[in-house]
Amino acid sequence: MKLSIREKIAFGIGAVGKDMVYALSASYVMYYYKDVIGLNSTFVGLILMIARVFDAVNDPFMGILVAKTRTKWGRFRPWLFTGTVLNAFVLYALFAAPNVGDAGMMVYFSVIYILWGVTYTMMDIPYWSMIPAITSTPADTENLSVIGRTCAGVGSAIMAMGTVMGVKLLGGGSEREGFRVVALIVSAIFVITEVICCLTVKEQSESRMKTATIKEMFKALFSNDQALVVVLGIVLINSSLYLTSNLIIYFFKYDMGGANWEENYTLFSTVGGAFQILGMMILYPVLRKKMDNISIFRTSLFMAMAGYLIILALCLVGLSGNLILICIPGILVFAANGMLSVLTTVFLSNSVDYGELKTGQRDESVIFSMQTFVVKAASGVSVFIAGLGLDLIGLKRDTESAEAIFEPSTGTILGLRLLMTIMPIIVLVCAFLFFMKKFKLTDEVVAANSRELAERAK
Repeated sequence: MKLSIREKIAFGIGAVGKDMVYALSASYVMYYYKDVIGLNSTFVGLILMIARVFDAVNDPFMGILVAKTRTKWGRFRPWLFTGTVLNAFVLYALFAAPNVGDAGMMVYFSVIYILWGVTYTMMDIPYWSMIPAITSTPADTENLSVIGRTCAGVGSAIMAMGTVMGVKLLGGGSEREGFRVVALIVSAIFVITEVICCLTVKEQSESRMKTATIKEMFKALFSNDQALVVVLGIVLINSSLYLTSNLIIYFFKYDMGGANWEENYTLFSTVGGAFQILGMMILYPVLRKKMDNISIFRTSLFMAMAGYLIILALCLVGLSGNLILICIPGILVFAANGMLSVLTTVFLSNSVDYGELKTGQRDESVIFSMQTFVVKAASGVSVFIAGLGLDLIGLKRDTESAEAIFEPSTGTILGLRLLMTIMPIIVLVCAFLFFMKKFKLTDEVVAANSRELAERAK
């Protein structure tokens, strides 16, 4: 039975709320607990790394639990609803930290953030896994995946555009209160959107949900050298992206500065998010008509590195306060990241065909599960490096009040500029050198693999 428009819209609404929550946590937890609460950024980064690595390891186990669930409401929706309600409460608690002193706050943050990761996984895994159970046609399956990913991007964009300004407007002059109110609003929207999804989208079939253990993931990966190359490339590329996303807010607050830094940050994030989507949906298809995928990959890496270098140059010549000039290289970085996200997915898909020819076994779901696993682990390591770097350059409070105005030194500002630009460039250079040396799935090889698989199928 074909899915109705109503069901497709409800599924997309669920993705919007789900990724609003994820974006708030992923982009602003470091800032909230370091700048607003006043915890040591290395400690915050360490907890974020531990929690995300644990979350990555936890994904396969959650998949097994969902696969074994049998209720009159289906397999997926009970987990989706329960995980949503629990995660909404934990999200609010994450951004409504009590006054319990430094030692108490360290314990509080550690426990609450790990709980946030566990409860988010409870609803995220069943959300994406239920697609085959709510539609029986290949076209609807593909369309639903596209709707989900697109609407997830909308949710992330909403938080990128609205969080900092929302905190300023709703906090009454207090960032701490502002984050509490924003988290309350987002938590409420989250529950409403997922309830709409649960009530509207019905499971139509008892789908076979294939889950992969960590052992199966690594076995499939190490038996397919091209999948391994792509996954490691994804780790490096995402690491540069996570470094940027965790540091850019400090650039706008302390380097660009000014009374309107929140508006500048919001505008930059809005422009960047728009061009990231344009990179995926328009720029990549246009370039694909004229270039092979490896050439586009190389061009995207050079675009991102050029963007970082231009930002650094503008800062060094005293133009860091010019928002329009900063947005121009920012567009290069965001558009490049949009294309890279498409390319790495394409490359990973091509590596599945390669692996089937090499081993005789098609490990599509296992390899894509591995992608999620390593990206989460990479994001944890990146945020730890960002936290450690902030401490090393001296961007830490030397006052007892987290609300007090902090004035970084000239050396600290220079360190922030280098950390925000040179570190991502180093990571991208490593990705370029590694990928160009090891990756061999050119357009010609991919076409040949496809023909050989077709012949085998006959």
